Amino acid sequence: MLGEGPCHRPGSRGACGLGVGPACVESGSVLWVGPGSVRGVGRHTTFRFCLDPTVEQERVLSRHVGAARFAYNQCLRLHLNARAGRGGAHKGEYAADVGAAVPWSGFDLINAFNAWKRSPGAGRRFVVDTGGVVEVETTGLAWRTEVLAQVFEEAAVDLGRALSAWTDSGQGGGAGRRARHPRFKKKTTTGSFRVRNKVSGARAGIRVGGDRARQVTLPKIGTLRVRDDTRRLRRMIAKGRARILFATVSRGAGRWWIALTVEAADLHPDVQHRTRAGDDTSGWVGVDRGLTALVVAATAEGEQMLRVDDAPRALKTAARQTRRLSRAVARKQKGSSNRARAAARLARHHARVRARRLHFLHQVSGALVKTHDRLALEDLNIAGMLTNHHLAAAISDAAWGELARQITYKQAWAGGQVLHVDRWFASSKTCSGCGHHDKDLTLAVRVYRCVVCGLVIDRDLNAAANLAAWATDHTRGPAALAGDRQADGPVTNAHRRDGSGPRTSAGETSPDDVGTGPQTTTPV
Repeated sequence: MLGEGPCHRPGSRGACGLGVGPACVESGSVLWVGPGSVRGVGRHTTFRFCLDPTVEQERVLSRHVGAARFAYNQCLRLHLNARAGRGGAHKGEYAADVGAAVPWSGFDLINAFNAWKRSPGAGRRFVVDTGGVVEVETTGLAWRTEVLAQVFEEAAVDLGRALSAWTDSGQGGGAGRRARHPRFKKKTTTGSFRVRNKVSGARAGIRVGGDRARQVTLPKIGTLRVRDDTRRLRRMIAKGRARILFATVSRGAGRWWIALTVEAADLHPDVQHRTRAGDDTSGWVGVDRGLTALVVAATAEGEQMLRVDDAPRALKTAARQTRRLSRAVARKQKGSSNRARAAARLARHHARVRARRLHFLHQVSGALVKTHDRLALEDLNIAGMLTNHHLAAAISDAAWGELARQITYKQAWAGGQVLHVDRWFASSKTCSGCGHHDKDLTLAVRVYRCVVCGLVIDRDLNAAANLAAWATDHTRGPAALAGDRQADGPVTNAHRRDGSGPRTSAGETSPDDVGTGPQTTTPV
């Protein structure tokens, strides 16, 4: 069993490679730059480290988290006021002379916030001179220079992206349920802020290592110690195989975390799958996800390739402890320090449950991607299944959606293919031998017995074989079946209208640098 840690993110050990190991470290997969080739980049990944800040550094980080929340809420207030046409009718709110247009994009929201924070509506600071005369010392937001200006900008970009998702979903764009209108953020024990990696000369604003290997330097905040080894990321940056785009600092479960979004080179060809001919439709392996067996993988001929029966069921295993800690929180008086400590213990417990689940899923997805270049997954309606209250807890604990997400981006990095089978295809009720459909088959029946051809086969194995056969029949030619090569993260999929301005210099990053389209970059 490989090492287990508190977090597994796209790009942490096991997320980009094809195995799992100690948390907060890039995978063991070798990143490759061919002889005489340009050190280009081909994927986005994230290194997540646990911070070890001092008491004073925690105050600074909390101040930046609060500044990000304040900027987000103020931008939303400016937007709503402009939409309502109130202008400067309310004290301290968006003045009409800032601009008549309603700010929708991140770029417009940044301009609106910058204009507001320097206006008298944001506040004024007075001083009394020796003669007893009162004078205005500062006009605008008095504490704006105490935090990094990028924190305000990135908060505005986040709001612009949220508004875009709301309008797009209202017009029928995108899959899934309609996005909710952005709401004001509350002050809680969690929060985050994001900064871009600006480069001045040959010195980057966000740096890893330095006097000590386990440290990260952020602009204006300074050097922060981390609890995890940064060796792999430092080596990648030193060899020109990666450059840092963003740093996201977050707080949760009593700890501070930093996630470094990195643009990295493709994996070494030796760990990538071979390229298949355009007319080759063979090699598909169906992956059936279930509750009795988390994963059953099989070929179209019914040959079982992988079966996972010993899933940890992290939520179920920890249910007794969860109930005990939850009751302890409920018994404490609201607003008391005892309740805060009990809530912190419960949050740490949930974080450990999540880490155990993710660790196991990375092992399973890594094993599948490492050994098979073509995987067929059923497009499950997981949200609909969760309405069954008898199975909702077990389905949530299995984390089928997270498993599919990991398989999709890992397979894309490895040069493989993933096909999502039509959700209306009855893989469990169809005989993999003759194609007979047994519409009366119930979930309690774990062995499929065909009344036509007499085939007797495990229910999950039969479903996996049907998925592989469906993929073989429905693929013709070199279709682009793999998912987005960029792993999911807090700063991906930024469009030009969501960014904070025009593209910056080659050494500096902007919100556009984390889009999913082709990137033109200059290595660090």
